[in-house]
Amino acid sequence: MTAPERLRISGPEDILGFIPHSLGYWPESSLVAITMHGNLLGATLRLDLPGPEVLADPCKYVRLVLGYLDADKQADGTLLAFFTSKGGSSPGPKVVDFEYDALLSGLDCVLEEAGLPVREAWYIGDDYWRDAYCTDASCCPPQGRPLQAILDSTLNAEMVYRGSSVGPAPGAKGGPVPPVSSLYRSAVLEAQEGWRKVLDCRRDSRAQFVAVLEAWEVLLCRRSGEPWPPGVERDAFLRASLLIPAWRDALLVMAAAGKHAAEAGADQFGILHAGTGPHPVAPPGEPLAGNRANLDAADACAGDSPGPGYAEVLMGVAPAVPDWERLNALDLVLEQLAALGGPASAASLTLRGWIAWSRGRGSYAAAHLSEALDVEPGYRLAELLLELVGRGAICGWAARKDAAWHKF
Repeated sequence: MTAPERLRISGPEDILGFIPHSLGYWPESSLVAITMHGNLLGATLRLDLPGPEVLADPCKYVRLVLGYLDADKQADGTLLAFFTSKGGSSPGPKVVDFEYDALLSGLDCVLEEAGLPVREAWYIGDDYWRDAYCTDASCCPPQGRPLQAILDSTLNAEMVYRGSSVGPAPGAKGGPVPPVSSLYRSAVLEAQEGWRKVLDCRRDSRAQFVAVLEAWEVLLCRRSGEPWPPGVERDAFLRASLLIPAWRDALLVMAAAGKHAAEAGADQFGILHAGTGPHPVAPPGEPLAGNRANLDAADACAGDSPGPGYAEVLMGVAPAVPDWERLNALDLVLEQLAALGGPASAASLTLRGWIAWSRGRGSYAAAHLSEALDVEPGYRLAELLLELVGRGAICGWAARKDAAWHKF
């Protein structure tokens, strides 16, 4: 892995232009806080701006912000950006308002005491932005500076040149959806029903479990940017495998911690059997697990180093650093499978929600999980994860700089 190329920031316009690329969308009614490590940007946090009742007594909100930022143990400062736009469509230019001055003052005091002093803060409205601390009308006009200065910043242009884009907010209607023809969707859904019946009678077979993981592993090892060719039987098989909870959960563990951890964890649960039964199956052209003699030999070797358990992986406690490349590849595959609709889409969206949460992107996680529950109300794993996200829990990896996912 090569060292990442550093982006040079020459002014506040560059920082404010970087934020939408970091989040993936232009935030509205949001507080964005960025930790600082000396002169380097650290972690990015986005929270909904509080309403009038909370602003009247913002202590609890301020402590919440500190609790998140304090997870970055190397941080020695903070940048704050108040995106006050509410997405309104009223005519005429909208100047920056100052209804969050009291909140900024509270954050200033608490973060200073915690060793995370606010170095700079800005208000960003629909049409204008301004330095929150500047009162000199000669450099900070009352209405603020035009928003276009952020959009025209050097760093924003650099990010676009490097292929970064700013999309719709999580959960926004009309967002980009992988194109799928109605004929292809119908063919996959029909084939999926056949695979569902075949796999259901093999759900406790260790041989079939290994065959499913191997079929997924081929996709997780695809080169970055490699096109996703159509494959009716393959997509139907993958979607059918997600309908079996034990296999669904093992897929996440395998992507993050490796196939051995997924197999060892399943063995610990005692849900798989290596006895006689239907032979394992896989789509035509896809890998098939080895014969029973090889599987039995593998069983004898397994268990010397079981690795992290499922709960440790799903909470981001272990491994020390997950395989982000494989998780990124899994996310792309799940995006394609979710676009086909039907019950398996709830599983795909739920796994995408967990991946987003493990990346520290709570807004995307909540959007994916909510969509999963729209597809299949009562989907238990989506409910549990959404409750976790709603409580503000941070994935263990996202809370550690050495383990956290980096978009750039």
